[in-house]
Amino acid sequence: MAKEKFETKLQSAKEILATLMNPEITLEESVKSYEKGMSELAQAQKMLEEAVIKINEIKAK
Repeated sequence: MAKEKFETKLQSAKEILATLMNPEITLEESVKSYEKGMSELAQAQKMLEEAVIKINEIKAK
């Protein structure tokens, strides 16, 4: 499976937030959406951290 892009993760998190803002969503749907959103954000954060490491390595050369 190809690695997803950072922007894709952020867009997914935004869509999940929109779902969570829906007053008609059930509690079970809210919990599932929250878990998915947090996972997407954690993956995006990891991508950012990896990018910072790479940038710092380039600067150090």
